[in-house]
Amino acid sequence: MPCGVPSRVVSHPSLRKHLAQGSRELISSDVDRLFKLLIETPLSILINVPLKELPVIVIDALDECRGLQRDLLEQNDHSALLRTSQCWSQVDYLKRFKLVITSQQEDRITKIFPESICVHVNIPSGSDVKPGDSASEDIRTFLKSRLEHMGMKGALIEKALDYLVPRAAGVFIWATTVASFLEQNPEGWLAILEKDDGKGLTSLHSLYSMIVEASFGHDLKVEEIRAVISVMGAMIFAKEPLDDNALIMLPEVKIPGSDADSLGLIRKGLMSVVDSDPVLRFHHQSFEDFLLSPSFPQQHSELSDIQGRVYHERQLTVLCLRTLASSKLHFNMCSLKSSIVNNLDIEATAKTTIPSLVSYSCQYWADHLVHTPPDKMLMETVKFLMYEKLLFWMEVMSLLGKAYEVALILKRTLAWKVRL
Repeated sequence: MPCGVPSRVVSHPSLRKHLAQGSRELISSDVDRLFKLLIETPLSILINVPLKELPVIVIDALDECRGLQRDLLEQNDHSALLRTSQCWSQVDYLKRFKLVITSQQEDRITKIFPESICVHVNIPSGSDVKPGDSASEDIRTFLKSRLEHMGMKGALIEKALDYLVPRAAGVFIWATTVASFLEQNPEGWLAILEKDDGKGLTSLHSLYSMIVEASFGHDLKVEEIRAVISVMGAMIFAKEPLDDNALIMLPEVKIPGSDADSLGLIRKGLMSVVDSDPVLRFHHQSFEDFLLSPSFPQQHSELSDIQGRVYHERQLTVLCLRTLASSKLHFNMCSLKSSIVNNLDIEATAKTTIPSLVSYSCQYWADHLVHTPPDKMLMETVKFLMYEKLLFWMEVMSLLGKAYEVALILKRTLAWKVRL
């Protein structure tokens, strides 16, 4: 849920107690229940607090909380989130709180918060941004600082700013992305940006397209392209970010007969749009949107298989099932000496003892399986898992606090088997 609770609220002892109790339910996927536990019930205790002392609640980027709408479950979650948002204008004591929402204009959202019950403030972007606007000046200040840090000289900085600021059009993610892109070779990449202006770098997707072209448009061998496709597809369709040890186990990720490292290729080439920490993930949802957009295969045909969901779901299914069928999943994963153990101790032990790939595979193998066409190999592996590893899998799910999901996962698997 995209809602941050201010520190002033957390400091309230009675509110802290309610939030602590509600946080135990964060594993739940029931958005309505989470809203009641973490928002509606805790804030009800502030009903007698004077208006001027009430906290301001912020919901940031409400439009982005719908994800990529890839699954019915994600669509239902987004609908539930919008439904709970209506409570702010329907529940009497919640009306007392000042609620600030940032979002792009979407019909579903504006219908929930019409101008009759709230104040709409339009922040200009795109063609609405004029020279001298506060958004442009902020971006200019930011870019100037970044360019100076890169070692650019005064005259070149001013020239770069005159070119870049108008094209940012008030979109800060454009500015941060182009700054990170230039950091690799400031003067060289700036010259390429200026030369490529005919393609229209005034949109975020056009900037992303140039970055992908600069990173993977030349000199990659076929096997390197397949490895990059496998990794980037997994980054999009995995249920949680996978670490390097998991990604390197994906089929086709290892590059035979080459010293190239597919993960290194992505980290180096897409430095401006991926995090630098040990777990590969994209900086911003908009880059995933770009990779899955209808125009992407037309612009980057050699990488078009990134959009092949069935292919990537199968890759992830094979990764999960191979992991569970291996010796990595075994009896008494946490080496517990007794079945009577403090819950907090179990949670801490599970985090440090159960390998991350085993944890991921136990939770999500069926999520990937149901999007994969059945075949004999997969069926045999699932059968082996059910006959030989079922109790070990259930033990791990219990240790992870996900025992309640076991029945649902088995139902999904049964539905998949019927398709064979």
